[in-house]
Amino acid sequence: MAVQSDGWSWFLPLAAGVSLFKCLFINAYRSTDFEVHRNWLAITHSLPVSSWYHENTSEWTLDYPPLFAWFEFGLSKVAQHFDKNMLLVENLNYASPETVMFQRLSVIFTDLVFIFAVRECSRCVQVQKVSRDILDQPSFVLSVLLLWNFGLFVVDHIHFQYNGFLFGFLLLSVAKHLQSEHLQGALLFSILLNLKHIYLYVAPAYGVYLLRDYCFTRDVKDGSIGWRSFSLLRLLVLGGIVVSVFTLSVGPFLGQLPQVLSRLFPFKRGLCHAYWAPNIWALYNILDKVLVVLGVRLKLLQEAELPRASMTGGLVQEFQHSVLPSISPATTLFCTLLSILPAVVSIWRRPRGARGFLRCLLLCALGSFMFGWHVHEKAVLLVILPLSILAVESREDAGIFLLLSTTGHYSLFPLLHTPAGELLIKVCLMLMFTTFSFTALRRLHRGKGSLLRPLEVFYLLGLVAVAIACEVVFPLSPWKHRLPFLPLLVTSVYCSVGVCYSFLRLYLSLPADSVKM
Repeated sequence: MAVQSDGWSWFLPLAAGVSLFKCLFINAYRSTDFEVHRNWLAITHSLPVSSWYHENTSEWTLDYPPLFAWFEFGLSKVAQHFDKNMLLVENLNYASPETVMFQRLSVIFTDLVFIFAVRECSRCVQVQKVSRDILDQPSFVLSVLLLWNFGLFVVDHIHFQYNGFLFGFLLLSVAKHLQSEHLQGALLFSILLNLKHIYLYVAPAYGVYLLRDYCFTRDVKDGSIGWRSFSLLRLLVLGGIVVSVFTLSVGPFLGQLPQVLSRLFPFKRGLCHAYWAPNIWALYNILDKVLVVLGVRLKLLQEAELPRASMTGGLVQEFQHSVLPSISPATTLFCTLLSILPAVVSIWRRPRGARGFLRCLLLCALGSFMFGWHVHEKAVLLVILPLSILAVESREDAGIFLLLSTTGHYSLFPLLHTPAGELLIKVCLMLMFTTFSFTALRRLHRGKGSLLRPLEVFYLLGLVAVAIACEVVFPLSPWKHRLPFLPLLVTSVYCSVGVCYSFLRLYLSLPADSVKM
Protein backbone atom coordinates (compact mmCIF):
# COMPACT_ATOMS: atom_id res chain seq x y z
CA MET A 1 0.00 0.00 0.00
CA ALA A 2 1.06 3.59 -0.58
CA VAL A 3 0.52 6.52 1.71
CA GLN A 4 -1.19 9.37 -0.05
CA SER A 5 1.03 12.43 -0.09
CA ASP A 6 0.25 14.66 -3.07
CA GLY A 7 -2.61 16.70 -4.47
CA TRP A 8 -3.35 18.79 -1.37
CA SER A 9 -4.37 22.01 -3.08
CA TRP A 10 -7.96 21.40 -1.98
CA PHE A 11 -7.30 21.30 1.79
CA LEU A 12 -6.88 25.01 2.51
CA PRO A 13 -10.06 26.07 0.63
CA LEU A 14 -11.95 23.24 2.37
CA ALA A 15 -10.77 24.32 5.83
CA ALA A 16 -11.37 28.01 5.07
CA GLY A 17 -14.84 27.24 3.75
CA VAL A 18 -15.93 25.38 6.87
CA SER A 19 -14.49 28.14 9.08
CA LEU A 20 -16.44 30.83 7.22
CA PHE A 21 -19.57 28.68 7.34
CA LYS A 22 -19.28 28.53 11.14
CA CYS A 23 -19.37 32.32 11.25
CA LEU A 24 -22.91 32.24 9.89
CA PHE A 25 -24.08 30.75 13.20
CA ILE A 26 -22.62 33.31 15.58
CA ASN A 27 -26.11 34.55 16.51
CA ALA A 28 -27.78 31.14 16.42
CA TYR A 29 -29.39 29.35 19.35
CA ARG A 30 -26.98 28.62 22.21
CA SER A 31 -27.41 26.35 25.20
CA THR A 32 -26.62 26.86 28.88
CA ASP A 33 -23.08 25.72 28.05
CA PHE A 34 -22.54 29.24 26.71
CA GLU A 35 -23.10 30.63 30.20
CA VAL A 36 -21.03 27.81 31.68
CA HIS A 37 -17.95 28.90 29.77
CA ARG A 38 -18.61 32.61 30.31
CA ASN A 39 -18.71 31.91 34.03
CA TRP A 40 -15.44 30.00 33.83
CA LEU A 41 -13.87 32.97 32.04
CA ALA A 42 -15.01 35.18 34.91
CA ILE A 43 -13.80 32.78 37.61
CA THR A 44 -10.32 32.32 36.18
CA HIS A 45 -9.93 36.03 35.40
CA SER A 46 -11.32 37.56 38.59
CA LEU A 47 -10.36 35.13 41.35
CA PRO A 48 -7.09 33.72 42.69
CA VAL A 49 -6.17 30.17 41.69
CA SER A 50 -6.99 28.93 45.21
CA SER A 51 -10.66 29.88 44.66
CA TRP A 52 -11.25 28.50 41.18
CA TYR A 53 -12.60 25.12 42.29
CA HIS A 54 -14.43 26.52 45.33
CA GLU A 55 -16.38 29.34 43.66
CA ASN A 56 -20.11 28.52 43.49
CA THR A 57 -21.95 31.81 42.89
CA SER A 58 -23.30 30.24 39.73
CA GLU A 59 -24.66 26.72 39.52
CA TRP A 60 -22.25 26.22 36.62
CA THR A 61 -19.16 25.62 38.72
CA LEU A 62 -15.74 24.81 37.24
CA ASP A 63 -15.67 21.03 36.71
CA TYR A 64 -13.00 20.49 34.04
CA PRO A 65 -9.37 19.57 34.78
CA PRO A 66 -6.84 22.29 35.69
CA LEU A 67 -5.30 22.62 32.24
CA PHE A 68 -8.67 23.61 30.80
CA ALA A 69 -8.99 26.15 33.59
CA TRP A 70 -5.68 27.63 32.44
CA PHE A 71 -7.05 27.59 28.89
CA GLU A 72 -10.05 29.66 30.07
CA PHE A 73 -7.65 31.95 31.92
CA GLY A 74 -5.77 32.57 28.66
CA LEU A 75 -9.00 33.26 26.79
CA SER A 76 -10.06 35.73 29.48
CA LYS A 77 -7.01 37.88 28.71
CA VAL A 78 -8.36 38.34 25.21
CA ALA A 79 -12.00 38.59 26.34
CA GLN A 80 -11.30 41.71 28.39
CA HIS A 81 -10.70 43.61 25.15
CA PHE A 82 -14.23 42.75 23.97
CA ASP A 83 -16.33 43.37 27.08
CA LYS A 84 -14.93 43.46 30.62
CA ASN A 85 -18.37 42.93 32.11
CA MET A 86 -18.43 39.32 30.92
CA LEU A 87 -15.55 38.68 33.33
CA LEU A 88 -17.51 39.62 36.45
CA VAL A 89 -18.49 36.53 38.44
CA GLU A 90 -21.72 38.14 39.66
CA ASN A 91 -22.91 38.89 36.09
CA LEU A 92 -24.88 35.69 35.75
CA ASN A 93 -26.36 34.92 32.30
CA TYR A 94 -24.52 37.88 30.82
CA ALA A 95 -24.65 37.78 27.01
CA SER A 96 -23.91 41.13 25.43
CA PRO A 97 -23.34 41.17 21.65
CA GLU A 98 -19.61 41.56 22.28
CA THR A 99 -19.64 38.56 24.62
CA VAL A 100 -21.46 36.42 22.10
CA MET A 101 -19.09 37.51 19.36
CA PHE A 102 -15.99 36.73 21.44
CA GLN A 103 -17.10 33.32 22.66
CA ARG A 104 -18.26 32.19 19.23
CA LEU A 105 -15.05 33.38 17.58
CA SER A 106 -12.96 31.73 20.29
CA VAL A 107 -14.43 28.35 19.34
CA ILE A 108 -13.80 28.99 15.63
CA PHE A 109 -10.24 30.17 16.26
CA THR A 110 -9.26 27.28 18.55
CA ASP A 111 -10.61 24.90 15.91
CA LEU A 112 -7.32 25.55 14.12
CA VAL A 113 -5.93 22.75 16.29
CA PHE A 114 -8.60 20.44 14.90
CA ILE A 115 -7.92 21.55 11.32
CA PHE A 116 -4.22 20.80 11.71
CA ALA A 117 -5.03 17.40 13.24
CA VAL A 118 -7.33 16.56 10.32
CA ARG A 119 -4.52 17.40 7.92
CA GLU A 120 -2.14 15.08 9.77
CA CYS A 121 -4.66 12.23 9.95
CA SER A 122 -5.46 12.57 6.25
CA ARG A 123 -1.77 12.25 5.43
CA CYS A 124 -1.72 8.89 7.22
CA VAL A 125 -4.48 7.30 5.14
CA GLN A 126 -3.45 4.18 3.26
CA VAL A 127 -4.58 3.93 -0.36
CA GLN A 128 -4.49 1.09 -2.88
CA LYS A 129 -3.89 3.42 -5.81
CA VAL A 130 -3.59 7.14 -6.36
CA SER A 131 -6.49 8.74 -8.24
CA ARG A 132 -6.70 12.14 -9.87
CA ASP A 133 -10.44 12.35 -9.15
CA ILE A 134 -10.76 14.15 -5.84
CA LEU A 135 -13.83 12.14 -4.81
CA ASP A 136 -11.76 8.96 -5.19
CA GLN A 137 -9.09 10.20 -2.80
CA PRO A 138 -9.55 8.77 0.72
CA SER A 139 -7.65 11.72 2.19
CA PHE A 140 -10.19 14.16 0.76
CA VAL A 141 -13.17 12.09 1.89
CA LEU A 142 -11.69 11.80 5.39
CA SER A 143 -11.06 15.54 5.57
CA VAL A 144 -14.69 16.28 4.69
CA LEU A 145 -16.01 13.67 7.14
CA LEU A 146 -14.01 15.29 9.93
CA LEU A 147 -14.09 19.01 9.09
CA TRP A 148 -17.79 19.00 8.18
CA ASN A 149 -18.87 16.48 10.81
CA PHE A 150 -22.50 17.20 11.62
CA GLY A 151 -22.33 16.28 15.30
CA LEU A 152 -19.24 18.32 16.05
CA PHE A 153 -20.66 21.32 14.19
CA VAL A 154 -23.96 21.24 16.07
CA VAL A 155 -22.40 20.67 19.50
CA ASP A 156 -19.70 23.35 19.15
CA HIS A 157 -21.05 26.06 16.90
CA ILE A 158 -24.74 26.04 17.80
CA HIS A 159 -25.13 24.32 21.16
CA PHE A 160 -21.69 25.74 22.20
CA GLN A 161 -18.61 23.91 23.44
CA TYR A 162 -14.91 23.56 22.62
CA ASN A 163 -14.91 19.95 21.45
CA GLY A 164 -13.15 20.72 18.16
CA PHE A 165 -10.16 22.07 20.08
CA LEU A 166 -10.12 18.95 22.29
CA PHE A 167 -10.66 16.44 19.49
CA GLY A 168 -7.79 18.16 17.70
CA PHE A 169 -5.44 16.88 20.40
CA LEU A 170 -6.94 13.39 20.23
CA LEU A 171 -6.71 13.10 16.44
CA LEU A 172 -3.24 14.62 16.42
CA SER A 173 -2.16 12.07 19.02
CA VAL A 174 -3.62 9.25 16.91
CA ALA A 175 -1.84 10.62 13.83
CA LYS A 176 1.48 10.65 15.67
CA HIS A 177 1.03 6.99 16.57
CA LEU A 178 0.17 6.21 12.95
CA GLN A 179 3.44 7.94 12.06
CA SER A 180 5.29 5.90 14.75
CA GLU A 181 6.01 9.07 16.76
CA HIS A 182 4.94 7.43 20.01
CA LEU A 183 6.42 9.93 22.46
CA GLN A 184 4.71 12.83 20.72
CA GLY A 185 1.46 10.86 20.74
CA ALA A 186 1.82 10.20 24.46
CA LEU A 187 2.57 13.85 25.17
CA LEU A 188 -0.49 15.04 23.26
CA PHE A 189 -2.75 12.56 25.01
CA SER A 190 -1.39 13.55 28.43
CA ILE A 191 -2.22 17.17 27.62
CA LEU A 192 -5.68 16.11 26.46
CA LEU A 193 -6.40 14.23 29.71
CA ASN A 194 -5.59 17.40 31.62
CA LEU A 195 -7.93 19.40 29.41
CA LYS A 196 -10.97 17.13 29.73
CA HIS A 197 -11.18 13.97 31.79
CA ILE A 198 -13.79 12.27 29.61
CA TYR A 199 -10.82 11.04 27.57
CA LEU A 200 -10.10 8.63 30.41
CA TYR A 201 -12.49 6.48 28.37
CA VAL A 202 -9.64 5.67 25.98
CA ALA A 203 -6.73 5.76 28.44
CA PRO A 204 -6.58 1.92 28.71
CA ALA A 205 -5.95 1.69 24.97
CA TYR A 206 -3.10 4.20 25.21
CA GLY A 207 -1.56 2.63 28.29
CA VAL A 208 -1.54 -0.95 27.03
CA TYR A 209 -0.51 -0.05 23.48
CA LEU A 210 2.42 2.12 24.54
CA LEU A 211 3.62 -0.48 27.01
CA ARG A 212 3.33 -3.30 24.49
CA ASP A 213 4.41 -1.59 21.28
CA TYR A 214 6.87 1.01 22.54
CA CYS A 215 8.39 -0.37 25.74
CA PHE A 216 8.77 -3.86 24.25
CA THR A 217 10.96 -3.30 21.22
CA ARG A 218 10.41 -6.56 19.31
CA ASP A 219 8.24 -9.68 19.10
CA VAL A 220 9.14 -13.31 18.54
CA LYS A 221 8.46 -14.91 15.16
CA ASP A 222 4.89 -15.97 15.96
CA GLY A 223 3.96 -12.40 16.90
CA SER A 224 3.83 -12.99 20.65
CA ILE A 225 5.62 -10.74 23.09
CA GLY A 226 9.41 -10.84 23.38
CA TRP A 227 9.85 -10.42 27.12
CA ARG A 228 13.61 -9.90 26.90
CA SER A 229 13.10 -6.89 24.64
CA PHE A 230 11.59 -4.79 27.42
CA SER A 231 13.24 -1.36 27.65
CA LEU A 232 13.25 0.20 31.11
CA LEU A 233 14.67 3.39 29.64
CA ARG A 234 11.71 3.76 27.28
CA LEU A 235 9.29 3.19 30.15
CA LEU A 236 11.03 5.85 32.24
CA VAL A 237 10.99 8.35 29.37
CA LEU A 238 7.32 7.65 28.74
CA GLY A 239 6.49 7.96 32.43
CA GLY A 240 8.50 11.16 32.66
CA ILE A 241 6.43 12.76 29.92
CA VAL A 242 3.14 11.84 31.58
CA VAL A 243 4.25 12.87 35.08
CA SER A 244 5.65 16.18 33.81
CA VAL A 245 2.38 17.16 32.14
CA PHE A 246 0.30 16.24 35.18
CA THR A 247 2.70 18.06 37.51
CA LEU A 248 2.55 21.27 35.50
CA SER A 249 -1.24 21.08 35.26
CA VAL A 250 -2.21 19.90 38.73
CA GLY A 251 0.77 21.24 40.72
CA PRO A 252 -0.81 24.60 41.66
CA PHE A 253 -3.91 22.76 42.94
CA LEU A 254 -2.27 20.06 45.07
CA GLY A 255 -3.45 21.74 48.27
CA GLN A 256 -7.06 21.49 47.13
CA LEU A 257 -6.88 18.19 45.26
CA PRO A 258 -9.88 16.59 47.06
CA GLN A 259 -12.03 19.56 46.07
CA VAL A 260 -10.84 19.37 42.46
CA LEU A 261 -11.59 15.64 42.29
CA SER A 262 -15.06 16.14 43.77
CA ARG A 263 -15.80 18.57 40.92
CA LEU A 264 -14.38 16.27 38.24
CA PHE A 265 -16.18 13.14 39.41
CA PRO A 266 -19.63 14.13 40.78
CA PHE A 267 -21.09 10.66 41.27
CA LYS A 268 -24.15 12.15 42.98
CA ARG A 269 -25.49 13.25 39.62
CA GLY A 270 -27.11 9.89 38.96
CA LEU A 271 -26.82 7.05 36.46
CA CYS A 272 -28.20 8.97 33.47
CA HIS A 273 -28.13 12.52 32.25
CA ALA A 274 -31.41 14.46 32.01
CA TYR A 275 -31.67 13.19 28.45
CA TRP A 276 -30.71 9.53 28.38
CA ALA A 277 -27.65 8.93 26.24
CA PRO A 278 -28.41 6.14 23.73
CA ASN A 279 -26.65 3.32 25.57
CA ILE A 280 -27.39 0.14 27.49
CA TRP A 281 -28.76 2.03 30.49
CA ALA A 282 -31.43 3.69 28.34
CA LEU A 283 -32.67 0.21 27.43
CA TYR A 284 -32.39 -0.84 31.08
CA ASN A 285 -34.42 2.20 32.16
CA ILE A 286 -37.17 1.63 29.63
CA LEU A 287 -37.38 -2.02 30.60
CA ASP A 288 -37.89 -0.92 34.20
CA LYS A 289 -40.66 1.46 33.10
CA VAL A 290 -42.37 -1.28 31.07
CA LEU A 291 -42.23 -3.66 34.03
CA VAL A 292 -43.71 -0.96 36.27
CA VAL A 293 -46.64 -0.42 33.90
CA LEU A 294 -47.26 -4.16 33.64
CA GLY A 295 -46.91 -4.56 37.39
CA VAL A 296 -49.49 -1.85 38.09
CA ARG A 297 -51.96 -3.21 35.51
CA LEU A 298 -51.62 -6.75 36.86
CA LYS A 299 -51.97 -5.35 40.39
CA LEU A 300 -48.57 -6.72 41.37
CA LEU A 301 -47.36 -3.20 42.24
CA GLN A 302 -49.05 -0.33 44.05
CA GLU A 303 -48.70 2.89 42.06
CA ALA A 304 -48.81 5.02 45.21
CA GLU A 305 -45.74 3.26 46.58
CA LEU A 306 -43.63 3.74 43.47
CA PRO A 307 -41.05 6.54 43.10
CA ARG A 308 -42.83 9.41 41.37
CA ALA A 309 -40.26 9.79 38.57
CA SER A 310 -40.61 6.19 37.50
CA MET A 311 -44.25 6.71 36.58
CA THR A 312 -44.80 10.33 35.67
CA GLY A 313 -41.62 12.35 35.87
CA GLY A 314 -40.20 11.49 32.51
CA LEU A 315 -36.48 11.84 31.98
CA VAL A 316 -35.01 13.10 35.21
CA GLN A 317 -31.46 13.40 36.36
CA GLU A 318 -31.82 11.15 39.39
CA PHE A 319 -33.46 7.96 38.20
CA GLN A 320 -34.56 5.41 40.77
CA HIS A 321 -35.49 2.01 39.39
CA SER A 322 -38.69 0.49 40.72
CA VAL A 323 -38.53 -3.15 39.64
CA LEU A 324 -35.02 -3.78 38.38
CA PRO A 325 -32.04 -3.32 40.75
CA SER A 326 -30.74 0.24 40.88
CA ILE A 327 -27.32 0.69 39.30
CA SER A 328 -24.38 2.01 41.33
CA PRO A 329 -21.21 3.72 40.06
CA ALA A 330 -19.24 0.60 40.99
CA THR A 331 -21.53 -1.51 38.80
CA THR A 332 -21.05 0.75 35.80
CA LEU A 333 -17.27 0.70 36.34
CA PHE A 334 -17.26 -3.09 36.45
CA CYS A 335 -19.40 -3.35 33.31
CA THR A 336 -17.22 -0.82 31.49
CA LEU A 337 -13.99 -2.63 32.34
CA LEU A 338 -15.54 -5.94 31.33
CA SER A 339 -16.71 -4.49 28.00
CA ILE A 340 -13.28 -3.18 27.03
CA LEU A 341 -11.24 -6.15 28.32
CA PRO A 342 -11.25 -8.17 25.07
CA ALA A 343 -10.10 -5.12 23.10
CA VAL A 344 -7.25 -4.42 25.51
CA VAL A 345 -6.24 -8.10 25.53
CA SER A 346 -6.26 -7.98 21.73
CA ILE A 347 -3.58 -5.29 21.42
CA TRP A 348 -1.53 -6.88 24.21
CA ARG A 349 -1.45 -10.27 22.50
CA ARG A 350 -1.21 -9.04 18.90
CA PRO A 351 -0.73 -5.25 18.67
CA ARG A 352 -1.09 -5.15 14.84
CA GLY A 353 0.46 -1.70 14.75
CA ALA A 354 -1.16 1.69 15.19
CA ARG A 355 -4.37 0.66 13.41
CA GLY A 356 -4.85 -2.13 15.91
CA PHE A 357 -4.43 0.52 18.60
CA LEU A 358 -6.99 2.76 16.89
CA ARG A 359 -9.52 -0.09 16.80
CA CYS A 360 -8.91 -0.72 20.51
CA LEU A 361 -9.35 3.00 21.19
CA LEU A 362 -12.72 2.93 19.44
CA LEU A 363 -13.89 -0.08 21.44
CA CYS A 364 -12.77 1.50 24.72
CA ALA A 365 -14.59 4.72 23.83
CA LEU A 366 -17.77 2.94 22.78
CA GLY A 367 -17.66 0.50 25.70
CA SER A 368 -17.36 3.43 28.11
CA PHE A 369 -20.21 5.21 26.34
CA MET A 370 -22.34 2.07 26.53
CA PHE A 371 -21.82 1.27 30.21
CA GLY A 372 -20.46 4.44 31.83
CA TRP A 373 -21.95 6.48 34.68
CA HIS A 374 -23.84 9.68 33.80
CA VAL A 375 -22.80 9.58 30.16
CA HIS A 376 -23.64 12.58 27.98
CA GLU A 377 -25.10 11.96 24.53
CA LYS A 378 -22.33 14.12 23.02
CA ALA A 379 -19.72 11.51 24.03
CA VAL A 380 -20.71 9.40 21.00
CA LEU A 381 -18.50 11.76 18.96
CA LEU A 382 -15.51 10.22 20.72
CA VAL A 383 -16.21 7.14 18.60
CA ILE A 384 -17.59 8.63 15.39
CA LEU A 385 -14.68 10.99 14.66
CA PRO A 386 -11.76 8.50 14.98
CA LEU A 387 -13.82 5.81 13.24
CA SER A 388 -13.81 8.05 10.16
CA ILE A 389 -10.14 7.15 9.63
CA LEU A 390 -10.86 3.43 9.39
CA ALA A 391 -14.02 4.05 7.35
CA VAL A 392 -12.13 5.42 4.36
CA GLU A 393 -9.73 2.46 4.39
CA SER A 394 -12.03 -0.53 5.02
CA ARG A 395 -15.42 -1.50 3.59
CA GLU A 396 -16.42 -3.26 6.83
CA ASP A 397 -15.52 -0.19 8.92
CA ALA A 398 -17.31 2.06 6.43
CA GLY A 399 -20.54 0.16 7.07
CA ILE A 400 -20.13 0.47 10.84
CA PHE A 401 -19.39 4.16 10.44
CA LEU A 402 -22.52 4.82 8.36
CA LEU A 403 -24.73 3.06 10.88
CA LEU A 404 -23.15 4.56 14.00
CA SER A 405 -22.72 8.09 12.66
CA THR A 406 -26.30 8.29 11.37
CA THR A 407 -27.71 6.93 14.62
CA GLY A 408 -25.36 8.87 16.88
CA HIS A 409 -25.85 12.14 15.04
CA TYR A 410 -29.63 11.84 15.13
CA SER A 411 -29.42 11.20 18.89
CA LEU A 412 -28.02 14.74 19.16
CA PHE A 413 -31.18 16.30 17.71
CA PRO A 414 -32.70 17.00 21.17
CA LEU A 415 -29.78 19.34 21.90
CA LEU A 416 -31.47 21.82 19.54
CA HIS A 417 -34.96 21.78 20.97
CA THR A 418 -36.20 25.23 19.97
CA PRO A 419 -38.86 25.32 17.24
CA ALA A 420 -38.85 26.19 13.54
CA GLY A 421 -35.44 27.64 12.65
CA GLU A 422 -33.25 25.13 14.48
CA LEU A 423 -35.32 22.20 13.19
CA LEU A 424 -34.69 23.26 9.60
CA ILE A 425 -30.99 23.86 10.30
CA LYS A 426 -30.31 20.51 11.96
CA VAL A 427 -32.30 18.55 9.37
CA CYS A 428 -30.55 20.23 6.42
CA LEU A 429 -27.09 19.91 7.95
CA MET A 430 -27.55 16.26 8.82
CA LEU A 431 -29.03 15.43 5.41
CA MET A 432 -26.04 17.03 3.68
CA PHE A 433 -23.48 15.25 5.85
CA THR A 434 -25.25 11.89 5.69
CA THR A 435 -25.73 12.11 1.93
CA PHE A 436 -22.06 12.85 1.43
CA SER A 437 -21.03 10.05 3.80
CA PHE A 438 -23.08 7.41 1.99
CA THR A 439 -22.15 8.65 -1.48
CA ALA A 440 -18.43 9.12 -0.87
CA LEU A 441 -17.88 5.88 1.05
CA ARG A 442 -19.84 3.82 -1.48
CA ARG A 443 -17.68 5.33 -4.21
CA LEU A 444 -14.45 4.61 -2.34
CA HIS A 445 -15.45 0.99 -1.73
CA ARG A 446 -17.32 0.32 -4.95
CA GLY A 447 -17.07 -3.15 -6.40
CA LYS A 448 -16.70 -4.70 -2.95
CA GLY A 449 -20.35 -5.31 -2.11
CA SER A 450 -22.94 -3.34 -0.15
CA LEU A 451 -21.75 -1.36 2.86
CA LEU A 452 -24.91 -2.07 4.87
CA ARG A 453 -26.85 -5.25 5.44
CA PRO A 454 -30.63 -5.36 4.74
CA LEU A 455 -31.51 -5.28 8.44
CA GLU A 456 -29.31 -2.23 8.95
CA VAL A 457 -30.96 -0.42 6.04
CA PHE A 458 -34.37 -1.23 7.54
CA TYR A 459 -33.25 0.15 10.91
CA LEU A 460 -32.06 3.42 9.38
CA LEU A 461 -35.34 3.82 7.51
CA GLY A 462 -37.05 3.41 10.87
CA LEU A 463 -34.93 6.29 12.11
CA VAL A 464 -36.55 8.49 9.47
CA ALA A 465 -39.98 7.50 10.77
CA VAL A 466 -38.90 8.28 14.35
CA ALA A 467 -37.62 11.68 13.25
CA ILE A 468 -40.88 12.58 11.51
CA ALA A 469 -42.92 11.41 14.50
CA CYS A 470 -40.81 13.27 17.10
CA GLU A 471 -39.98 16.45 15.20
CA VAL A 472 -43.14 17.04 13.16
CA VAL A 473 -46.13 14.99 14.35
CA PHE A 474 -45.65 15.09 18.12
CA PRO A 475 -45.38 18.91 18.48
CA LEU A 476 -48.80 19.18 16.76
CA SER A 477 -50.44 16.46 18.86
CA PRO A 478 -52.36 16.82 22.16
CA TRP A 479 -49.67 14.66 23.82
CA LYS A 480 -47.24 17.57 23.66
CA HIS A 481 -48.32 18.91 27.06
CA ARG A 482 -49.31 15.62 28.71
CA LEU A 483 -46.12 13.71 27.86
CA PRO A 484 -43.46 16.31 27.02
CA PHE A 485 -40.63 13.83 27.58
CA LEU A 486 -41.94 11.25 25.08
CA PRO A 487 -39.85 12.35 22.03
CA LEU A 488 -36.69 12.21 24.14
CA LEU A 489 -37.58 8.76 25.39
CA VAL A 490 -38.35 7.41 21.91
CA THR A 491 -35.21 8.98 20.43
CA SER A 492 -32.98 7.66 23.18
CA VAL A 493 -34.36 4.12 23.14
CA TYR A 494 -34.44 3.75 19.36
CA CYS A 495 -30.92 5.13 18.97
CA SER A 496 -29.72 2.87 21.79
CA VAL A 497 -30.55 -0.16 19.66
CA GLY A 498 -28.39 1.13 16.81
CA VAL A 499 -25.49 2.07 19.08
CA CYS A 500 -25.56 -1.32 20.84
CA TYR A 501 -25.62 -3.11 17.50
CA SER A 502 -22.70 -1.00 16.24
CA PHE A 503 -20.75 -1.90 19.38
CA LEU A 504 -21.24 -5.60 18.71
CA ARG A 505 -20.37 -5.25 15.04
CA LEU A 506 -17.22 -3.30 15.87
CA TYR A 507 -16.17 -6.01 18.28
CA LEU A 508 -16.70 -8.66 15.63
CA SER A 509 -14.15 -6.84 13.49
CA LEU A 510 -11.42 -7.81 15.96
CA PRO A 511 -9.27 -10.70 14.71
CA ALA A 512 -10.47 -13.82 16.53
CA ASP A 513 -7.02 -15.09 17.43
CA SER A 514 -6.11 -11.90 19.30
CA VAL A 515 -8.79 -12.03 21.99
CA LYS A 516 -8.34 -15.52 23.39
CA MET A 517 -7.68 -15.31 27.12
